[in-house]
Amino acid sequence: MENIILCVNAGSSSLKFALFAISKSSETKIAEGAIEGIGQPTARLRIRNSQNQVLEDHQAKFADVHETIGALFEALEKPDLPRPVAVGHRIVHGGMLYTKPHKITPQLQKDLRQLVPLAPLHLPSQIELIEAIRKWRPTLPQIACFDTAFHSRMPELARRFPLPRDLWDKGIRRYGFHGLSYEYVLSALGNQEQEPVLEVSARAEGRRTIIAHLGNGASMVAVRDGVPVDTTMGLTPTGGFMMSTRSGDLDPGLVLYLLRSGYDAQGLEDLLDHKSGLLGVSALSGDMKTLLEKRDSDPRADQAVAMFCYGVRKFLGAFAAVLGGLDTLVFTGGIGERASPVRQEICRHLEFLGISLDQDQNEKHAAIISTPESRCVVRVVPTDEDLMIARYSSKLLVE
Repeated sequence: MENIILCVNAGSSSLKFALFAISKSSETKIAEGAIEGIGQPTARLRIRNSQNQVLEDHQAKFADVHETIGALFEALEKPDLPRPVAVGHRIVHGGMLYTKPHKITPQLQKDLRQLVPLAPLHLPSQIELIEAIRKWRPTLPQIACFDTAFHSRMPELARRFPLPRDLWDKGIRRYGFHGLSYEYVLSALGNQEQEPVLEVSARAEGRRTIIAHLGNGASMVAVRDGVPVDTTMGLTPTGGFMMSTRSGDLDPGLVLYLLRSGYDAQGLEDLLDHKSGLLGVSALSGDMKTLLEKRDSDPRADQAVAMFCYGVRKFLGAFAAVLGGLDTLVFTGGIGERASPVRQEICRHLEFLGISLDQDQNEKHAAIISTPESRCVVRVVPTDEDLMIARYSSKLLVE
């Protein structure tokens, strides 16, 4: 039996999607695309099939997510595209309640609204998308796949903050994010044998693995025998090392100082999530490709890139200490997969961990970028969160 799954991922003004055919013996991406510029005078809808042929490419005005979903379903009803039997969503935060994928119910939607303060950048648009699909296709099953679920198996020692115990009971803890990406990477390394990480005890290529998901949002996870033991992001996706526009970890006293200096909660949220990170330090851009191009001519761009690499390298060393050594290091995400100078700089001076990069292989973005003599295997693995969502959604349909 083959299930056709539509995977969707909502942004503030965009919608990315992919259509998969999933069966016990095969996983095929049929088509993928995006709708960009939602709410702007002219938006654009694009769909390509698995051969990269354009199936749809037109501009229109989509005032909101409701109109966008109507246009998407209309476009997917082309004669050469099968109709989905379910929609799978990437949901950033599941809180304490949701530690595995779930079919979306009214109660789950209610719970998600309560979690908005933990992920204000992501959850509102994701909830709005669920509601829009419900209006257009009331009987179409929807599946929520949570980015936090993967990390729920971390030891309590790593999940606790050094705060009063009653706050733990109220859900104040390290949740971690990018879980779907990490699950896919582990499956690509052969850890899952096509089964979700949440349900099996994985056999790692090496027992001690660090995965760095580096993109506009960036984080890292330490994995022992396929089980996460620590991660950089915390209660929200703002923590960890610096990102495109997010600050990462800060001295809590700094936040208090800014509050006393006139910032309110909204002002701090805007500062820490939208004006910091690479953008804040460079005063130019939060885009790593742009900063690498300007690095030689602008010292601010150079400093921003250097700070990013330094922060990642510092966490990498800390996580190697947590694991008691390192067998495998994986780079994934847009920066991790495509920015060879960033990978090179992160791995600089890490010979003590057994890391030795092959410069030619690194510049080619090869699957393995370490030298044959390197004690730690360094890999580049393109992530595929949509495929993980499709796998989970198809599995839940038959349960």
